[in-house]
Amino acid sequence: MLRGIREQPEETPQPAPRRIFQERQRITGLPLYFQGYLSVRHSRCQEFRVYWTELRGTMLFFYDDKKAPTYSQKLDISALISATNVYPDENGSAQFILMLSNGELELKANDCECGKEWKGFILTVTKLSVPPDESLLPGQLTRMHEVLEKEKKRRIMLNNCSSASLNRQSPPSSTMPACFYAVSRQEAIEMLEKNPSCGNLILRPSNDSKNYAITIRHELDAPRLKHYKVMSKGTSYIIELERQVTLPSLQDVVNHFVTQTRGNLKPFVTQKRAAEDPVF
Repeated sequence: MLRGIREQPEETPQPAPRRIFQERQRITGLPLYFQGYLSVRHSRCQEFRVYWTELRGTMLFFYDDKKAPTYSQKLDISALISATNVYPDENGSAQFILMLSNGELELKANDCECGKEWKGFILTVTKLSVPPDESLLPGQLTRMHEVLEKEKKRRIMLNNCSSASLNRQSPPSSTMPACFYAVSRQEAIEMLEKNPSCGNLILRPSNDSKNYAITIRHELDAPRLKHYKVMSKGTSYIIELERQVTLPSLQDVVNHFVTQTRGNLKPFVTQKRAAEDPVF
């Protein structure tokens, strides 16, 4: 739920300090494309709230403060339907609305130029095309084209990773363990850290896109993260431990970790990724 009204800061947006940038990169696992202050209002709410906002991949991350390392809310805009024209309000700010499958989100920038820039970057990553807006400056268009190429490469890598890991001598998706997610190492870490009640073991594609990996988060004297490679060989799967373990299926791989830890490891299972974190 969005709370309170605050005026947008007047200073020119500056990048977060390197330490904070690295922490946000670790948590989100997504490339940063654009950032700055935005006032946000959901269609069901009545007041705007100011957030330091980052566009990473096709996600918007909202921070209560520019120096906060952890986002307070996030929004998946990959299924964006459309965006309205940017129009000025009575205070000189610029507003536009994102039309999403689950509702609307009103965004307000400091001025029309900033609003059009935000809208341009959002359309670029969601539609995979730089919008033909004659009011955009050459420098803005250049940055959008650069972001477009980065996003295209990111999606190709994700598709290759998912298809290779799912198709290379592996069972059909209907028989995959419930704790399998086609996510990166960083995304798996974030899922485990932010949702401990869902479980502490994730099966995912390995970094080489040809095999698999197990990511676990153990709560001992302090939380510990570990990653184990699972090699696909013929119709079997090999867990690369000090003493290799060969098993006939990926479900058996998951069961091995659960039984060997006497149930201390539990498969990470959730209905929808969108339900894992507070979202608009």
